[in-house]
Amino acid sequence: MESLDFHTARALLEWQIELGADECIGDAPVDRYALPDKLVKPNKPDIKPHLTKGPVKMDAPDPVAEAQSAAQGATTLDELRLAMEAFERCDLKRGARNMVFSDGIAGAPVMIIGEAPNRDEDRAGKPFVGDTGVLLDRMFAAIDMGRERADAPLYIANVIPWRPNSGRDPKPDEIAMIKPFLLRHIELAAPKVLVLMGNGACQALLAKVGVSRLRGEWTQVAGLPAMPMLHPASLLRNTDAKKEAWADLLEIKAAVEK
Repeated sequence: MESLDFHTARALLEWQIELGADECIGDAPVDRYALPDKLVKPNKPDIKPHLTKGPVKMDAPDPVAEAQSAAQGATTLDELRLAMEAFERCDLKRGARNMVFSDGIAGAPVMIIGEAPNRDEDRAGKPFVGDTGVLLDRMFAAIDMGRERADAPLYIANVIPWRPNSGRDPKPDEIAMIKPFLLRHIELAAPKVLVLMGNGACQALLAKVGVSRLRGEWTQVAGLPAMPMLHPASLLRNTDAKKEAWADLLEIKAAVEK
């Protein structure tokens, strides 16, 4: 091949650049579709066990199993609260101001279970405060019950004790790791009747959603009769549904008085 002078070589290079070439691959073209003359047989992987020195790296512990162990170790509600405060596997804890454990009187015949704390509940450290709390108190006062009434008390808790960021719904894995604490909470509180307020409580304890369809019908949770109800926040938006809520309240009152 005749050698090129500098100027010719430069002109050819500039022409290639104008065509879009941006790097030099090789001096000769390569046929990427050509088959090799001889196929190389891959080596079989060594599947024999190897003994290693030093500690063996274990898989991360299951947060649900960890929660189950911590919850079962609590023999009183105070111990359960401490166990939940010490539980570090739920990231919701880091973004919340307070842990919302419960309100009302432990041992009450009716235990209300809400969804997750809203902004007001997160600030107060109590479930059902603000407008939803006012409506809840009025609803149960209408059947002669209240969270501070010694003669007909209520006990109130949430599925999730920490407020999710920006008020979003809890994720399934977050509900799963907190559920052992919730079931132990129910067991230690020992109510006669459970009230599942809203879709969050129904999803966590019944694995069902659609509280508008579920409400008004008794079901079972942890061996106890449970009544799904529309959440007070929903009743504030849809006042026409208060008639249905009243019917559910009468059912609850009748069940307690049996």
